[in-house]
Amino acid sequence: MLSADKKPNDGDPRDLWRWVVLLLIIVCAAAIRIRLSTMPFERDEGEYAYIAQQMLKGVPPYVSAYSMKLPGIYAVYALILAVFGQTHIAIHLGLVIVNAATILVIFWLTKDLFGELAGIASAGTYAIMSLATPVLGLSANAEHFVILPALVGLLLIYRTADKRRYVRLFAAGLLFGLAFVIKQHGIFFAVFAAVYLLYCGLRHRPIKWKGLIFTQLVFMVGVITPFALVCLLYRQAGVFEKFWFWTFTYAGKYATAVPLSLAPSYFLVQFVPIFKSAMPIWSLALLGLVVIIIVRRLRPTAVFTVGLLAFSFIAICPGFYFREHYFIFLLPAVALLAGAGFAFLNNQLVGRLSSSCLWRVTVLVGAIAAGFTLYQQRAYLFYNTPVNVCRLIYGVNPFPESLKIADFIRANSDANDTIVVIGSEPQIYFYSGRRAATRYIYTYPLMETHHYAAEMQKEMIGEIKSAKPEFMVFVNIPTSWLHRPDSVQDIFKWCDSYVSSFYDTVGIIEMHPYGQITSRWNEEVIGYKPASKYWVAVLKRKR
Repeated sequence: MLSADKKPNDGDPRDLWRWVVLLLIIVCAAAIRIRLSTMPFERDEGEYAYIAQQMLKGVPPYVSAYSMKLPGIYAVYALILAVFGQTHIAIHLGLVIVNAATILVIFWLTKDLFGELAGIASAGTYAIMSLATPVLGLSANAEHFVILPALVGLLLIYRTADKRRYVRLFAAGLLFGLAFVIKQHGIFFAVFAAVYLLYCGLRHRPIKWKGLIFTQLVFMVGVITPFALVCLLYRQAGVFEKFWFWTFTYAGKYATAVPLSLAPSYFLVQFVPIFKSAMPIWSLALLGLVVIIIVRRLRPTAVFTVGLLAFSFIAICPGFYFREHYFIFLLPAVALLAGAGFAFLNNQLVGRLSSSCLWRVTVLVGAIAAGFTLYQQRAYLFYNTPVNVCRLIYGVNPFPESLKIADFIRANSDANDTIVVIGSEPQIYFYSGRRAATRYIYTYPLMETHHYAAEMQKEMIGEIKSAKPEFMVFVNIPTSWLHRPDSVQDIFKWCDSYVSSFYDTVGIIEMHPYGQITSRWNEEVIGYKPASKYWVAVLKRKR
């Protein structure tokens, strides 16, 4: 093991202190998240919450709204909303629990690989890096919920790979299958687990081919089962074609839109801020990577750890978009390596320093690594209010304003009324508790250059005209559309004439430079023209 003490005796004070430190890590991370739990939803959170809200009303995904995500994330959100209540705070409290569980699993996995001290360091590393704003760690993105079952699956695989405990292997497969149905990227963790199982089977001589093949079959049946059940449910519901189109046909088009030549620049744009925010941790991870490859007695762990790093990197690559939150997939592997590097440094000092001096040096190194990253994030994690943190991270996107817009709509409409957002702000549907008049809760697909765009706009227009929503919200913010020069313009041409014929403006919210927000409602908007180029209009159907 890399830990400084080879095996603590029962009752050793160091053993108690390590558990105290682990608990402190979990409590501190939870306290930061709880302080910021009132931070408004961003778009993905709003999408997940709205569709989950509809699921709790008996309306399944792809019937209530279109999305290229698999339905597992909506089921997770629905569970949290059912337990904690239908608010954005509830979702963030659910993330607190999931994050705490993930920290624990990372500790156990690293402890098995490199010892308790490395486990503590890895747990702290993940706790800090998963809070970081460069990976949008404060938002309840799907990646957080993929990581937990995938890591529990990996822990089961690592502990049973050579023992052929088929029930555990099947359970691990189920967990990887769950990770996949939460988000498609989760399949790469399942592939890594299958490769690692194959490696474990092939390294023993003589090779027991029947056992090796049966192991793979048991594992793969577990992986496939959750997705097979999802397909069966949508087949029985009669919406399998819509489900398949959005999650595979359209998602495939989306994943191939960015040319390979742009991938390096896209990657660097996102990775550099992540690296700069935690340079000591990345340095420890690099040291850990070198150590487990060079040190002979650690090479058995290299296959697992380096393999996890490689497949975690592959998981952030589909589509070459390299969204900030995709990098959450990398964090467990980085945490394992940082833990290995930290424990190696500590191990080199054993015998050269007294116990008390070694303890001080260990604490100092850990404090420097953690303190640097926390200091870089201090404005977000410690000083600003949740609303200001949201504004710092997401700029002029109308996430705090969505709460006010939803309050106005809820106060001036009936529970059975429908509303429509012309833009990509699904959080407004969730906050207002009103059903969307269209299944296009995002307008991004309508602006893309694939050949489905014109038909999608036509379908959205038809759904709105048929539903006659009580309220319309028009979002004049570029990031709510991602409009391209060659985007189809039909939705805008139709909207201008439709709004003037059937709707009156009852609210205008403007986002000005330096974070200033102005709102005008009812009589205040008569004859008013927005002074800012970023604004949201709330319109009510004429009587």
